[in-house]
Amino acid sequence: MSATIYFISGLGADRRAFRKLVFPESYKLVYLDWIPAQANESLSAYADRLASAIDTSTPFYLIGLSFGGMIVAEIAKKLKPLHSFIISSTPTFRELPWYYRLAGKLRIEKAVPASLIKNSNTFGLKFLGAKTEDELALLKQLIVDSDPYFIKWALTCIVNWDNVERASNITHIHGSGDKILPMRFTSKPDVVIKGAGHFMVYANAEEIMGIILPIVKSLS
Repeated sequence: MSATIYFISGLGADRRAFRKLVFPESYKLVYLDWIPAQANESLSAYADRLASAIDTSTPFYLIGLSFGGMIVAEIAKKLKPLHSFIISSTPTFRELPWYYRLAGKLRIEKAVPASLIKNSNTFGLKFLGAKTEDELALLKQLIVDSDPYFIKWALTCIVNWDNVERASNITHIHGSGDKILPMRFTSKPDVVIKGAGHFMVYANAEEIMGIILPIVKSLS
Protein backbone atom coordinates (compact mmCIF):
# COMPACT_ATOMS: atom_id res chain seq x y z
CA MET A 1 0.00 0.00 0.00
CA SER A 2 1.44 3.34 -1.01
CA ALA A 3 0.99 6.28 1.33
CA THR A 4 1.72 9.99 1.54
CA ILE A 5 3.94 11.48 4.23
CA TYR A 6 3.18 15.10 5.12
CA PHE A 7 5.89 17.20 6.77
CA ILE A 8 5.37 20.37 8.82
CA SER A 9 8.58 22.20 9.72
CA GLY A 10 9.58 24.09 12.82
CA LEU A 11 9.14 27.77 13.60
CA GLY A 12 11.49 29.86 11.51
CA ALA A 13 12.30 26.82 9.36
CA ASP A 14 11.08 25.20 6.17
CA ARG A 15 11.35 21.92 4.28
CA ARG A 16 15.17 22.15 4.28
CA ALA A 17 15.17 21.02 7.91
CA PHE A 18 13.93 17.59 6.73
CA ARG A 19 16.33 17.08 3.86
CA LYS A 20 18.32 14.35 5.62
CA LEU A 21 15.21 12.22 6.19
CA VAL A 22 15.29 9.94 3.14
CA PHE A 23 12.35 7.62 2.49
CA PRO A 24 11.84 4.84 -0.10
CA GLU A 25 10.53 6.04 -3.43
CA SER A 26 7.25 4.19 -2.86
CA TYR A 27 6.16 6.98 -0.49
CA LYS A 28 4.92 10.32 -1.71
CA LEU A 29 6.50 13.15 0.28
CA VAL A 30 4.56 16.40 0.68
CA TYR A 31 6.00 19.40 2.54
CA LEU A 32 3.28 21.69 3.87
CA ASP A 33 4.66 25.21 3.63
CA TRP A 34 3.51 27.85 6.09
CA ILE A 35 0.47 29.86 5.06
CA PRO A 36 -0.15 33.45 6.24
CA ALA A 37 -1.69 33.62 9.71
CA GLN A 38 -4.91 35.52 10.28
CA ALA A 39 -5.23 38.21 12.93
CA ASN A 40 -5.60 36.75 16.44
CA GLU A 41 -5.75 33.22 14.99
CA SER A 42 -5.22 30.39 17.47
CA LEU A 43 -2.85 27.50 16.92
CA SER A 44 -5.81 25.13 16.60
CA ALA A 45 -7.57 27.31 14.01
CA TYR A 46 -4.37 27.68 12.01
CA ALA A 47 -3.85 23.91 12.09
CA ASP A 48 -7.34 23.40 10.68
CA ARG A 49 -6.58 25.70 7.73
CA LEU A 50 -3.18 24.12 7.07
CA ALA A 51 -4.78 20.66 7.19
CA SER A 52 -7.06 21.55 4.27
CA ALA A 53 -4.10 20.74 1.99
CA ILE A 54 -4.05 17.12 3.20
CA ASP A 55 -5.69 14.53 0.96
CA THR A 56 -7.57 12.33 3.43
CA SER A 57 -8.92 10.04 0.69
CA THR A 58 -5.63 8.12 0.66
CA PRO A 59 -3.53 6.74 3.56
CA PHE A 60 -1.14 9.28 5.05
CA TYR A 61 1.33 9.99 7.82
CA LEU A 62 2.22 13.24 9.57
CA ILE A 63 5.67 14.34 10.69
CA GLY A 64 6.02 17.60 12.62
CA LEU A 65 9.10 19.37 13.90
CA SER A 66 9.00 21.61 17.01
CA PHE A 67 6.17 24.13 16.40
CA GLY A 68 5.15 21.96 13.47
CA GLY A 69 4.81 19.09 15.92
CA MET A 70 2.25 21.08 17.89
CA ILE A 71 0.37 21.66 14.63
CA VAL A 72 0.51 17.91 13.94
CA ALA A 73 -0.79 17.21 17.46
CA GLU A 74 -3.85 19.33 16.64
CA ILE A 75 -4.40 17.83 13.18
CA ALA A 76 -3.98 14.24 14.37
CA LYS A 77 -6.93 14.64 16.75
CA LYS A 78 -9.32 15.50 13.92
CA LEU A 79 -8.08 13.66 10.85
CA LYS A 80 -7.16 10.00 10.66
CA PRO A 81 -3.49 9.56 9.77
CA LEU A 82 -2.07 6.05 9.85
CA HIS A 83 0.39 7.44 12.37
CA SER A 84 1.92 10.76 13.40
CA PHE A 85 5.42 11.64 14.56
CA ILE A 86 6.41 14.75 16.48
CA ILE A 87 10.10 15.58 16.76
CA SER A 88 11.58 18.00 19.34
CA SER A 89 8.06 19.04 20.25
CA THR A 90 5.21 18.34 22.65
CA PRO A 91 1.73 16.84 22.17
CA THR A 92 0.01 19.03 24.79
CA PHE A 93 0.52 22.45 26.34
CA ARG A 94 1.13 20.91 29.77
CA GLU A 95 4.58 19.83 28.62
CA LEU A 96 5.70 23.33 27.75
CA PRO A 97 8.19 24.83 30.24
CA TRP A 98 6.43 26.81 32.96
CA TYR A 99 8.32 29.95 31.96
CA TYR A 100 6.74 29.81 28.49
CA ARG A 101 3.29 29.93 30.05
CA LEU A 102 4.40 32.73 32.38
CA ALA A 103 5.67 34.69 29.37
CA GLY A 104 2.25 34.23 27.79
CA LYS A 105 0.47 35.64 30.83
CA LEU A 106 2.84 38.62 30.88
CA ARG A 107 2.56 39.01 27.07
CA ILE A 108 6.34 39.29 26.86
CA GLU A 109 6.41 38.10 23.25
CA LYS A 110 4.44 41.20 22.23
CA ALA A 111 7.33 43.40 23.36
CA VAL A 112 9.96 41.64 21.23
CA PRO A 113 10.74 43.74 18.10
CA ALA A 114 10.25 41.81 14.87
CA SER A 115 13.70 42.98 13.74
CA LEU A 116 15.34 41.30 16.73
CA ILE A 117 13.94 37.91 15.72
CA LYS A 118 16.00 37.98 12.53
CA ASN A 119 19.26 38.36 14.43
CA SER A 120 21.35 35.24 14.97
CA ASN A 121 24.74 34.45 16.40
CA THR A 122 26.82 31.34 16.92
CA PHE A 123 25.80 31.02 20.58
CA GLY A 124 22.11 31.20 19.73
CA LEU A 125 22.45 28.68 16.91
CA LYS A 126 24.29 26.25 19.19
CA PHE A 127 21.54 26.74 21.77
CA LEU A 128 19.17 25.46 19.07
CA GLY A 129 21.31 22.35 18.80
CA ALA A 130 23.62 23.08 15.87
CA LYS A 131 27.08 21.57 16.30
CA THR A 132 28.78 21.19 12.91
CA GLU A 133 29.55 23.91 10.36
CA ASP A 134 26.89 22.42 8.08
CA GLU A 135 24.23 22.59 10.79
CA LEU A 136 25.23 26.13 11.80
CA ALA A 137 25.09 27.29 8.18
CA LEU A 138 21.66 25.78 7.54
CA LEU A 139 20.13 27.14 10.75
CA LYS A 140 21.53 30.60 10.06
CA GLN A 141 20.09 30.59 6.55
CA LEU A 142 16.71 29.38 7.80
CA ILE A 143 16.57 32.29 10.22
CA VAL A 144 17.60 34.77 7.53
CA ASP A 145 14.84 33.47 5.24
CA SER A 146 12.14 33.42 7.94
CA ASP A 147 9.25 35.85 8.33
CA PRO A 148 9.68 37.69 11.67
CA TYR A 149 6.02 38.71 11.81
CA PHE A 150 4.90 35.11 11.37
CA ILE A 151 7.30 34.08 14.12
CA LYS A 152 5.85 36.70 16.49
CA TRP A 153 2.36 35.39 15.79
CA ALA A 154 3.49 31.81 16.34
CA LEU A 155 5.20 32.65 19.64
CA THR A 156 1.91 34.14 20.86
CA CYS A 157 0.15 30.92 19.81
CA ILE A 158 2.65 28.72 21.62
CA VAL A 159 2.52 30.55 24.96
CA ASN A 160 -1.30 30.59 24.82
CA TRP A 161 -1.79 27.04 23.53
CA ASP A 162 -4.39 25.10 25.52
CA ASN A 163 -4.47 21.61 24.00
CA VAL A 164 -4.75 18.86 26.63
CA GLU A 165 -5.67 15.93 24.37
CA ARG A 166 -3.01 13.62 22.96
CA ALA A 167 -3.89 11.68 19.81
CA SER A 168 -3.62 7.93 20.32
CA ASN A 169 -1.56 7.15 17.20
CA ILE A 170 1.33 9.50 17.77
CA THR A 171 5.02 8.92 18.52
CA HIS A 172 6.91 11.66 20.35
CA ILE A 173 10.67 11.66 19.66
CA HIS A 174 12.79 13.95 21.84
CA GLY A 175 16.44 14.67 22.49
CA SER A 176 17.80 14.53 26.02
CA GLY A 177 19.93 17.59 25.26
CA ASP A 178 17.10 19.78 23.94
CA LYS A 179 17.49 23.28 25.42
CA ILE A 180 14.44 24.83 23.73
CA LEU A 181 11.99 22.26 25.10
CA PRO A 182 13.95 20.65 27.96
CA MET A 183 13.01 17.02 28.48
CA ARG A 184 12.48 17.47 32.22
CA PHE A 185 9.20 19.23 31.41
CA THR A 186 7.89 16.51 29.07
CA SER A 187 5.83 13.54 30.22
CA LYS A 188 8.02 10.71 29.04
CA PRO A 189 8.56 10.98 25.27
CA ASP A 190 8.02 7.66 23.48
CA VAL A 191 11.61 7.65 22.23
CA VAL A 192 14.57 9.60 23.62
CA ILE A 193 17.74 10.18 21.62
CA LYS A 194 20.54 10.56 24.12
CA GLY A 195 22.47 13.82 23.91
CA ALA A 196 20.50 15.11 20.91
CA GLY A 197 19.52 18.78 20.76
CA HIS A 198 16.54 20.63 19.34
CA PHE A 199 17.85 20.38 15.76
CA MET A 200 18.22 16.61 15.90
CA VAL A 201 15.93 16.13 12.87
CA TYR A 202 19.00 17.18 10.88
CA ALA A 203 21.88 16.35 13.21
CA ASN A 204 20.56 12.89 14.16
CA ALA A 205 18.61 12.10 11.00
CA GLU A 206 19.88 8.52 10.74
CA GLU A 207 18.69 7.67 14.26
CA ILE A 208 15.34 9.32 13.64
CA MET A 209 14.84 7.40 10.41
CA GLY A 210 15.63 4.23 12.35
CA ILE A 211 12.64 5.04 14.57
CA ILE A 212 10.16 6.29 11.97
CA LEU A 213 10.71 3.94 9.03
CA PRO A 214 9.98 0.63 10.81
CA ILE A 215 6.66 2.00 12.09
CA VAL A 216 5.73 3.36 8.66
CA LYS A 217 6.64 0.09 6.94
CA SER A 218 4.64 -1.95 9.44
CA LEU A 219 1.49 0.08 8.78
CA SER A 220 1.80 0.59 5.00
